Amino acid sequence: MTAIDKIQALDLIERELILCLQSAGAALLELSKEKTSQKATETHVNQFLKSLNNVESKLSEQINYLTQVSTGQPHEGSGYASAKVLQMAWHRIQHVKSRIKELEECKLRYIQANRMQSNRVGQNASSTTAGVLM
Repeated sequence: MTAIDKIQALDLIERELILCLQSAGAALLELSKEKTSQKATETHVNQFLKSLNNVESKLSEQINYLTQVSTGQPHEGSGYASAKVLQMAWHRIQHVKSRIKELEECKLRYIQANRMQSNRVGQNASSTTAGVLM
């Protein structure tokens, strides 16, 4: 449902609420008469109860919809779910980048350690060879 559809639904609820109040007023007016008509009073009361039930059910639907929107559950017309997915993807990308950086640093340390070790082995071999030649 679009925003216009939701506004139109609320407008219908408002009209139903007006009908409900009019029925309640008519029932009270009938009761205030010196000679009340039980049939007319019951008709107004029944119309009031019917309208009140309609208003209650339609308002409950609107409240349920708003509850879904506010809790982040995806629904038609909401950008919240997409924004949340984007935010989570951004966090995953940042984590992957930081992990790659850590691995690059580890690789450089490993390469440097191997070079230093191979230099030491080369120096030890040349000093051993020089000692044998003497």
